[in-house]
Amino acid sequence: MRIVVALGGNALLKRGEPLTAENQRANVRIAAAALAPLAVEHELIISHGNGPQVGLLALQGAAYKPDEAFPLDVLGAQTEGMIGYIIEQELKNLLPASQQLATILTMVEVDPHDPAFDEPTKFVGPIYDQDHALRLAEEKGWAMKQDGDSWRRVVASPTPKSIVEREPIQWLIEKAAIVICAGGGGIPVAEGPDGHYAGVEAVIDKDFASELLARDLEADLLVMATDVDAVYLNWGKAGQRAIRSASPDAVDLGAFPAGSMGPKVRAACNFAAATGKKAAIGALSDLQAVVNGDRGTTISMQGSGIEFADPDPSEER
Repeated sequence: MRIVVALGGNALLKRGEPLTAENQRANVRIAAAALAPLAVEHELIISHGNGPQVGLLALQGAAYKPDEAFPLDVLGAQTEGMIGYIIEQELKNLLPASQQLATILTMVEVDPHDPAFDEPTKFVGPIYDQDHALRLAEEKGWAMKQDGDSWRRVVASPTPKSIVEREPIQWLIEKAAIVICAGGGGIPVAEGPDGHYAGVEAVIDKDFASELLARDLEADLLVMATDVDAVYLNWGKAGQRAIRSASPDAVDLGAFPAGSMGPKVRAACNFAAATGKKAAIGALSDLQAVVNGDRGTTISMQGSGIEFADPDPSEER
């Protein structure tokens, strides 16, 4: 099969961990161990998140004068190169010497008039307590929102329109290379009236970009690897239930928060509905079982309704 695997932020940094090179490499090493068996049997394309990394670079850049700070598209390119390098190296250390890998800095086109620019929603950077967050908002003019029990910066997250480097990625896959691309949702660019691309101040959601990538590459399966074992209905509440499988039209997208599981569920539903193929969401540690459909949540056009991983508690009484 041709599989696109989108690595969630947990593959690079666990919540609350310091953003050090050592921590990132240790987490990528764990991810590589899960990915390597897939690479032996399937064509593999890997994307990844970059929210903590791009946010930290932006925070460092805030120490510069306003006209000296690097924009988010340039910071996104920096994180694509850095993270891609670590993933590529750790995978190469586990695979046969003949296996080729390539990291592609990937521009992703967005609409400069996307309404997302008026309502930032994408979390980036480290977590803060409320007082610190509000102080940064006042000092730097950042938008800050609550993320669980903490606060983080939010930036615009426009919808991806096209993968600019789609053809080079396809060429590499046809040469049996493992390709790491569209990292952090890709480098956000917009086409001007003159037909020239220019970077925009945004961070594209990596799940939406990965879904577009999977469609463009005619992937057989889209997998979003995260730090939870499945998609849960009523997550964090009494009676929460893990969804084993569902059809896109049976999923209430409004039941999943935009800042966490929402983009993954929406991307999975979009991919399944558009292609008739399967998308899956599950834990990185269960990756092989998620691909096989034995763990995690699978979204597909096969069947209808929702199948839960466990019986309804109310029916056990």
